Amino acid sequence: MLEIRHLSYQVTDEAGGELGILNDVSLTISDNRFVVITGPNGGGKTTLAKAIMGLVQPTSGRILYNGQDVTPLSITDRARLGISYGFQQPPRFKGLKVKDLLELASGKGLTHEEECQFLTRVGLCANDYIDREVDASLSGGEVKRIEIATILARKAGLMIFDEPEAGIDLWSFARLTETFQQLHDAKDATLVVISHQERIINLADEIVMVSGGQITQYGPKEEIFPLILANTVTGCSYMNEGAMK
Repeated sequence: MLEIRHLSYQVTDEAGGELGILNDVSLTISDNRFVVITGPNGGGKTTLAKAIMGLVQPTSGRILYNGQDVTPLSITDRARLGISYGFQQPPRFKGLKVKDLLELASGKGLTHEEECQFLTRVGLCANDYIDREVDASLSGGEVKRIEIATILARKAGLMIFDEPEAGIDLWSFARLTETFQQLHDAKDATLVVISHQERIINLADEIVMVSGGQITQYGPKEEIFPLILANTVTGCSYMNEGAMK
């Protein structure tokens, strides 16, 4: 279980004043749920995700994972506890092969069969990718699915993805949504995905709407999704229907 208690994050603006990016955010996410965090750009979604992973240190408040206060822990220590983070633009590693990346992620040696299973689970043909370098020859969608495979190799219990649809084509986006659905169906981990995409939002068990550094709505998809669709009708939506190219 993930518990966020009265979390705030402030930065200093150009005038020397304090600017609140997150303001007294509290949230509880149960195990094996698929939760989408959505809302307007600049509302604090990515900062909230980074705070959970330890990429930014909150000004105040606490973050608990499975009952343990992880607020003072480093990124590495949180990863050891089973928290993982997928970036909008995953890094590429020239000279490092996919199989090497999977072994590094797992922290141990993997058999060829185990490596292939991780790739197969994210919709990649293992024989085509296992010996490829993680470099510029791979598309954005391929790199993102490889990143998900490394998260699976870590056996993460909490998987956080920051706008995974950014910069990928429609075909890769379709495969990405299939992967998320399969991960959720397996019930092996909690998925927290930041997204504006209707197709991803529609996969969620629960939706969190963040705006102005605060949670403005949180509840089951059946309750929150109609509100998002209503905003679309009135022309005030921040939600996208198709994948970014």
